Amino acid sequence: MQLAQRMASIGTETAFEAAARARALEAQGRSIVHLEIGEPDFDTPANVREAAKRAIDAGKTHYPPFPGIPELREAIAADTAARRGFAPDPQNVFVTVGGKGVMYYAILALVDPGDEVIVPDPGYPIYESVTRFVGGVPVPIAIRQENQFRLDPDELASLVTPRTRMIVINSPQNPTGGVLTRGDLERIAQVAVEHDLVVLSDEIYSRILYSGEHVSIASLPGMAERTIVLDGFSKTWAMTGWRLGYAIVPAWLGHGFGRLIINSVSGATTFAQVGAVEAIAGPQDEVDRMVAEFRARRDLIVDGLNAIPGVTCLRPDGAFYVFPEISGTGLTGAQLADRLLHEGGVSVLAGTAFGEVGVNHIRLSYANSRQNIEEALRRMRTVIEPLVAAGAAR
Repeated sequence: MQLAQRMASIGTETAFEAAARARALEAQGRSIVHLEIGEPDFDTPANVREAAKRAIDAGKTHYPPFPGIPELREAIAADTAARRGFAPDPQNVFVTVGGKGVMYYAILALVDPGDEVIVPDPGYPIYESVTRFVGGVPVPIAIRQENQFRLDPDELASLVTPRTRMIVINSPQNPTGGVLTRGDLERIAQVAVEHDLVVLSDEIYSRILYSGEHVSIASLPGMAERTIVLDGFSKTWAMTGWRLGYAIVPAWLGHGFGRLIINSVSGATTFAQVGAVEAIAGPQDEVDRMVAEFRARRDLIVDGLNAIPGVTCLRPDGAFYVFPEISGTGLTGAQLADRLLHEGGVSVLAGTAFGEVGVNHIRLSYANSRQNIEEALRRMRTVIEPLVAAGAAR
């Protein structure tokens, strides 16, 4: 028996594979500090959990409407108006099973074989994977440390061809924590309007921001009708296991988006959606405390990494990742990640898990306790310092 040929083009998310390798070492008795998975280590807020429990007891255990329950779609639309500066019709809000659902539906609905999709490099690997899976051609736009991990709009414009169909942006960004400025977004919007392109704007980390305010490209003139906004509940409210994302789409895309939901998952879990209403519309104190803690962890890990010889790390403005440059160690990111795991007991990701630009980088998630981050930094130093000393001796 053989797999369909299309399966040869589908990729993966390396974080899960790295975590599996780390767990295999733990099963052998090794102590591992996990900095590979982008998952908040906080519990879902109690008020959200209680709302979902009440929903189960009230019988909210049946099929939901395929676009999402009306209360949640309305709450998302209201939150969008308050936080993003544009007011979508709740009919243009679709609740999905995780944020990846938005990526799949957007690319499936809009990209034909041979169409080009401009994707960030480094960037979340599923953008490229799904594009290849449907027969599209991913075109990388470099996200470089020397530009504060922001894309260059002039370079973006140079990549557009007659086959370009979509631009994918992610701000705040995984894996770098970079944040696009309003000026960057205005230039990207100009390119999209000039060439009649759709923008998939991944804003899953929009609430995890350490300075300034989040700007959605959909709020800029002429962009709401050509932008798909991706967001969800996993990161902001520590609800990764609830598997709830959402899309805000232009009205012309709603029918196709809904058909894809019906043909794939039928709808997201009803009582989980009731909990999500409480998350987005209820008290936000827990979110504020979580972001404050992430800020403290960011400063701890950035200062610690910059104190290790051979490592240079920018201080990110959002999300909960750092993407240090490590060429001073004499190793590539993939080589160093392997050494850190097997010699130091620290699980990180190679920068090339997110694109070729990351060859001399590693990604670390600081969604872990300060105590564990301090221990990881200590272990990393014991591995890296001898490498740098040996290189200097040569």
